[in-house]
Amino acid sequence: MSKSVETEGALETRGIEQVPDHERTARTRELFPTWVGANISVLLLTMGASLVVAYHLNIWQALVVAVAAPIVSYGLVGLIGIAGKRGGAPGMALSRAVFGQRGNLLPGSLIWVARWGWETINAVTGAYAMLTILDILFGVEANSVLDMVTLLVFVVATFAISGLGINAVQKCNKYATYVFGVFSVLVLGYLAANTDWSKVMDHSAGSTAAVITGIGMIAAGGVSWIPSAPDFTRYLPRTASSRAIVGTAVGGAGVVVLPMVLMGAVMAVSTPDLASATDPVSFLGEILPTWIAVPYLCIALIGMLLINSMSMYSAGFTAQTLGFKVPRHWAVSVNAVISLIFGGVLMLVATSFMGSFIAFLSLLAVAFSAWVGVFGADMLHRTEYDGAAMADTTRTSAYWYRGGFSPAAVAAWAVGLLSGLMFTTSDWFTGPLAKNNVIGEYGLGWVATIVISGLLYLVLPKPAATPAAATEAAGATEERVTADA
Repeated sequence: MSKSVETEGALETRGIEQVPDHERTARTRELFPTWVGANISVLLLTMGASLVVAYHLNIWQALVVAVAAPIVSYGLVGLIGIAGKRGGAPGMALSRAVFGQRGNLLPGSLIWVARWGWETINAVTGAYAMLTILDILFGVEANSVLDMVTLLVFVVATFAISGLGINAVQKCNKYATYVFGVFSVLVLGYLAANTDWSKVMDHSAGSTAAVITGIGMIAAGGVSWIPSAPDFTRYLPRTASSRAIVGTAVGGAGVVVLPMVLMGAVMAVSTPDLASATDPVSFLGEILPTWIAVPYLCIALIGMLLINSMSMYSAGFTAQTLGFKVPRHWAVSVNAVISLIFGGVLMLVATSFMGSFIAFLSLLAVAFSAWVGVFGADMLHRTEYDGAAMADTTRTSAYWYRGGFSPAAVAAWAVGLLSGLMFTTSDWFTGPLAKNNVIGEYGLGWVATIVISGLLYLVLPKPAATPAAATEAAGATEERVTADA
């Protein structure tokens, strides 16, 4: 990223306020390693294994899933990222223009809470990677105390990177991209030489419904990044190519998702337990030779650290939009503490890590998708965002609408959210419409959420942004009426 007044030092000091045009000197190609880093996760391997073990897909069907999933989810990431260059502000700050100053607190709160779970999963996976490395290299066996120590180290490292800001995040992602490339060649070479390919190729094909379900499952992970997309594009100039924003998102995710999902699918043919391992990281450390297990676990650790750093970076902005009157780097600390607490509970109590992850992912995708549908539909007619109105949280704001709410946006969001949950099934929750219909069968509750909330928002009458003078007069009248009463 090119240097700017607010980001030229080690610590980024800019928060949710709009970035002025003279500081917006970033380039779209710098987004590519950002979305590479957002996907370097060992959990993609276990999800790839699930395609074979749980959904009974063959290698060619797994290939279709691995290609389609990042196109679907990160195509949406790129499209919403366009709002960042239009408005020069984080996603949840731009959301004030859509939902209203008070209305934005509803989806903002839910998305913030959903990030707690996402960051907890990442922190636990990172801690498992550290434990396995210690076991392989030094023979140190895990115990409850060591579990908590490694979790603490991981969370503190995450906080350090995300707290520093976008320069630190993107620089780490850039180097991680190179390391991941080397790692991928290493593992692919090992698999090519040691896999019984006749067994892989002879695996029978699964149903078309299972293929669609697999695409929905893996794409759901990418959906969680959609509200964060403007956070990483807000330093782009207004003239930046929208096509390039979408292309770098899809390309950056695709170069990770494709090989890792396929590697997981290939591994699962000979080691099906990979798909249901309680601790997927140490399990993989056991089935790979030491010379490849150690570098693999190191890149897994780096990847989870970067993913969590990006998530906490965005969570800091979300906390600020919810009213936390603290600098961005201290707002990040709130999520760090929460992920530490929840991560400790998951490591000490949970008996099925992958089952918990898939169940959480299903509900998480719906929580994010309701916002995506409304915000995306609003982008169809909005090309500018008023920075002063976004920053003004009082009734004088042009985005105050009716009592601080945009009725159309809030209603569409709520209906979409409830409808999506009705079509969603997981180990934790099964909606009343999740069975005996195409959407429920294919695990596409999050898709239904986007479509329903988006279409409803388009057809509902929307209040116009209120000029400041008119809003002030309305506020004065409201105060006089209240006083007379």
